Amino acid sequence: MVHITESRQATKDLDKAPAQIVGAYEVWARLVEEHGVTILRNFKGYHDEALRGEWQGYRSSRLNLKWRVIYRATTSGEIQVVNVERVTPHDYRRK
Repeated sequence: MVHITESRQATKDLDKAPAQIVGAYEVWARLVEEHGVTILRNFKGYHDEALRGEWQGYRSSRLNLKWRVIYRATTSGEIQVVNVERVTPHDYRRK
């Protein structure tokens, strides 16, 4: 079972994002909830990858050419928790 949580910043990011990005995020979230984060690697369009530097331990998935979802997945027993930190137009600076 996968449970997705969104940080306060991710919620703010989604409130400001264009409707097309919010829709793409909802598809991404539904896919992760149903199949887990490993399924993202099967779709080239998401370009799911581990991040380095300040974001070490996080992963990034594309929603389109510009926008990304930055998240961290942890497993607790049978439950996988995916914490979405940011939904950003390719800006990986921590704020």
